[in-house]
Formats: sequence, structure tokens, C-alpha cells
Amino acid sequence: MTTATLVEPAPPGPVHEAWRGFAANRGALAALAVLACIGIAALLAPWLAPHDPIEQFRQHALTPPVWQDGGLAAYPLGTDELGRCLLSRLMHGARISLAIGALSVVMALVPGVVLGLLAAFHERTLSPPIMRAMDVLLALPGLLLAICVLTILGPGLLNTMVAIAAGTLPGTTRLARAAAMGEATKEYVTASRIAGAGTWRLMFVTVLPNCLAPLIVNATLAFSSSVLETAALGFLGMGVPAPLPEWGTMLASARDHIARAPWVVTMPGLAILVSVLAINLVGDGLRDALDPKLRRLA
Repeated sequence: MTTATLVEPAPPGPVHEAWRGFAANRGALAALAVLACIGIAALLAPWLAPHDPIEQFRQHALTPPVWQDGGLAAYPLGTDELGRCLLSRLMHGARISLAIGALSVVMALVPGVVLGLLAAFHERTLSPPIMRAMDVLLALPGLLLAICVLTILGPGLLNTMVAIAAGTLPGTTRLARAAAMGEATKEYVTASRIAGAGTWRLMFVTVLPNCLAPLIVNATLAFSSSVLETAALGFLGMGVPAPLPEWGTMLASARDHIARAPWVVTMPGLAILVSVLAINLVGDGLRDALDPKLRRLA
């Protein structure tokens, strides 16, 4: 006789468990689907957009959307004051706005994590100058700091990313320092230190992986703030220069026609609203999924 051995199923991994917690939040799941659609439209804009975003059809200037009287199927969301297709400009503008938001977060996340870890592991030497510098940056609101940086550097894609990253850096550094200091007192770090691990190994191999959850959530929420700041800078004329189809720049050029052609303001405004709302909802879902205390309550 042979006896069958019962094999217990392996417990779910951290990624599977985090996804299960995220999928339990229906709002975050719907927001992720909306954000994925916006991202796909942005990536495939050169092929999906019906027209070139800077091509002007002067004979069809301020054409209303297709569902209004006078609308044309060739311009589903209408045209702006120069006869440019709004749908094409919104799709290409998503590439610019989302790219600036994402890259500016990365430009703040990498140095912010490094500075935060250095401050946490060198409390007497490096922590005071690093944190005082972050306090100086925090003394100015993010948008005002970005305006100051752009006043010095001038408008442009790269300069806009640098300006927004400068406003995101202090919060990222402080969060990384606080998370690292909380982990540095735990037993597994002490055991690694006794085993002979150096400071750099302790920072980036032992402690950093256990600090990723709050950093990921913070980066997601900073992404939405970066998209808003990009639009604000474009609206003020200090961000992406014309004729590039950035959402804030589109709002600025359309404000003189808001009474006669409200769609030229409504469409980019809705694009900003939907994108930022979706990113925030995804960030809330990530926070619930990555926080073990909230998972236990659920």
C-alpha cells in the first residue's frame, strides 16, 4: 500500500498578497483601469490621434464637439482657436504631462532616498546639514519653489522636471530618513551589523527593501501633484513652451474663448481632473495594500 502525502499549498507571496489587497478596493481598481487607458492613449498617440497636434485648420477654428450643432466627425472633441484638433492635442499632451510628472518623481526619489538613508545612518555628521537644507526647501511651497527654479533656468521640458523635482525632494528625503530610522533599530539590522555588514550594505541591501512600501505610496501621490504643478506652470506660461500640446498651456491659450467656445477649456480641464483623480485613487489603493495594519483590519 502506498500512502498519499498531502502537500500544503505554498503561502501567497508578498506581491500576490499586495495585489489581492489592492484588488479588494474597487475604486482603486477602476482608477487603475482609467489610468491604463490614458497611458495607452498617450503611448500610442502618434498612431491613434486623428491629426497632427500642431496642424492648423483655420477654416474650422472653434468647431464644437461632434455631439453639438455644427460639430464635425473629423474633430470629435472640436477644435481650438487656431483650428487644431483638441482630441489630438489632448492625446499628445498626455505624453508630455504624464512623462514630466513621472520623470520628476524619479528625479526626486533617487537622490531623496540616498540623502534620507545617509541622514539616518550618520545622525551626528550628515543628518544636520541634510535636514537643514531640506527645511530650507520646505519653507517655500512646491509651486513657488518651481517658479523660482524656472525663473533661473528658463522654461523647457527638462527645466520643468528639475523645478518640480526640487519641490518633491524634501518630502521624499524626510520620509526615507524616518522609515530608515524606524528599521535601523530592529533586530535583523543589528544581526546584520554583528555579522560584519558595512554601512552601505546595511543601507541599500538590508534596510531599503523594508522601506519601499511608504516610498512607493508617497511617489504615487507625488506623481499626481507633479501633474498638477506641470499644468499650473504651463498655465502661467513658465512650463512647456508653445506650440507643444501640454494641458496647462492649452488652458492658458483657451481662457479668452471660454464664453464663446467653452469646450476648449473643458476638455483639457477634464483631462487634468480625471488623471489626477485616478492617480490619487491608485495611491490610496496602494497604501491600503502595502500597509500590513490596514490589511489586517480588512
